[in-house]
Amino acid sequence: MRQSIPFELSKDKSFFDSLGDWIGDVLYDELPEKGLELRDEQVFMAYQIESALREKSVLFAEAGVGTGKTIAYLLPSIAYARYTGKPALIACADETLIDQLVKEGGDIYKLQQLLDLKIDVRLAKSRDQYLCLKRYEEAEQFLDGEYLDDIAVSIPEGVYGNGALDLYGQRSDYPTISDEEWSHVNYNAIQQCQVCDVRNRCGQTIHRQNYRESTDLIICSQDFYMEHIATKESREHEGQTPLLPEPSMVVFDEGHLLEYAAQKAMTIKIQDYTIVKVLERLMVDGVREKTLNLMEKLQDGHELFFDQLREDVIDSDEERKRIKKSEMLITIGKKVMTLVESLFEEFVFESEMYTIPEYEIRMAEEFLEQYAEAMRIFIGNGDAVDWLEEADGEETLVIMPHLITDILAKKVFSKKIPFIFSSATLSIDKDFSFIAYSLGIKKYESFTVASPFDYEEVMKINLHKRTQADKTAEVEQLLQQGDQTLILFKSKQSMLDFKATVNADTLAHMAFEGDRELSSIIRDFQAKKMQAICSYHLWEGLDLPEEALTRVIVFDLPFPPHDPLFDAKRSFADDAFDEVELPYMLLRVQQGMGRLIRTSNDHGTINVFLNEEEQQVINHVTPVFAVEPTEL
Repeated sequence: MRQSIPFELSKDKSFFDSLGDWIGDVLYDELPEKGLELRDEQVFMAYQIESALREKSVLFAEAGVGTGKTIAYLLPSIAYARYTGKPALIACADETLIDQLVKEGGDIYKLQQLLDLKIDVRLAKSRDQYLCLKRYEEAEQFLDGEYLDDIAVSIPEGVYGNGALDLYGQRSDYPTISDEEWSHVNYNAIQQCQVCDVRNRCGQTIHRQNYRESTDLIICSQDFYMEHIATKESREHEGQTPLLPEPSMVVFDEGHLLEYAAQKAMTIKIQDYTIVKVLERLMVDGVREKTLNLMEKLQDGHELFFDQLREDVIDSDEERKRIKKSEMLITIGKKVMTLVESLFEEFVFESEMYTIPEYEIRMAEEFLEQYAEAMRIFIGNGDAVDWLEEADGEETLVIMPHLITDILAKKVFSKKIPFIFSSATLSIDKDFSFIAYSLGIKKYESFTVASPFDYEEVMKINLHKRTQADKTAEVEQLLQQGDQTLILFKSKQSMLDFKATVNADTLAHMAFEGDRELSSIIRDFQAKKMQAICSYHLWEGLDLPEEALTRVIVFDLPFPPHDPLFDAKRSFADDAFDEVELPYMLLRVQQGMGRLIRTSNDHGTINVFLNEEEQQVINHVTPVFAVEPTEL
């Protein structure tokens, strides 16, 4: 049910004038009277957002840690949503931070309690964050594991019989299940929900219906927002509802990460065994022999393609492997394309005979359309970046557009609604041109306000100049001091290398990203059930105040990887180090350091480890430190 605007409107004032008065009353009077600190930087930010709403403009709101950015954008967002009759959309850095934003004790919770304000906030998670009943049924048939029993207990009675159909089936409902286990039962891109016979009982469908009814706030990840943008036209063309409803405004929390979410959403992927699995499902009794032969030839051709692809991969330690594209690989790819085109023709006859279930044939057609498009780009050497990686336990060929600025300019920022970018790190020395150019934004407003904290009093930064081999032993010594510690790594591989060298006693008090659902790890860490979290994603957004986190260890400087994606960025730069390497690393370092001091009651130490190569660039790093570092 639509709720009223949280202040009185009058004929003498516009909505925006009244909004400004309300923001002032709340931030200057109501919240301080109830125990929250008055922060001039927060008030300034809230008024800048009010101005952006008035003008329907793009705003880069760079505000230091401790400003109270979340409350600064929540107040105008809630009021504007109720004024326009459309929910405000908040796009967080990733799925983990969605749960952080709505947790008990968070800023939304505080506003509801302190202002006696009922806020209708609902979560819209990426599709792979939901259980797929079809894949779960397959896993039950062919796989073993206690996690399958845990899922069975969670499924409402109404799914397979009579009874209620409550919200169920999201990733965070299964905190003890590992990422690898979850990859066997979650939604993946080849599922065709529109022709699925259990779609109306699917947890994802029920969640979608739920958040579309929100009147105030919808919170999603930036990945999911960009997936919505990338699929909106095709879904509408097919008669499907877009993944997200039209919002009144969009807030990009940790907005400096939007470019990467956009690139990810625009990618096309070809997996090693997926096409084999898809076609096997179609090989049922009664299928015409010509169709069957074509499917078998396509499976064989695809396997030959991937065999040659592995031969053509340039070996490296990076997760994204370069491909040299031999003549043999291109030749096999062209033959595979011919087989796909012939198979499409045969599917027309098969669909008229109803031998193959509609769901299966539609799923195969959708998959093969994407497969053909990806192969066409790959063998044509088009304007794209490609690489081989391992994803969901399978080798995957990934094809991504070189630049996404035109796509963003056309599909996102051409809309006449306010877009607010909120982060502590949007500029390089108060210059916002780097992020604006990378997102295709030509007209924008911007501001920078510093953190209100006296870092000299509450933070120490120690530099450890060590060989790479010596870093692990020193981290273990630091952990003996007992601080609740976040250890940040530049990549998953760096974290796993560290994990392989840590002694068993230390390992018993640590948790690693990927071991199980990340939000549950964070909750256990906050409850001090473990001493350290090791992560390569939590450089931004993690909010653990006071004694919940008193040490941050930067295990290695987070330079971008030497992989095809960043190599493409480097190739477009006049000076790759100054334009790509350094800005990426410095923004990430600033974000990582921002995890430590979140409130005026926080304190702690940041330990930055530098091997011989990293020591060469220390003069570029120290200017972004909040306090003068001490060398140890």
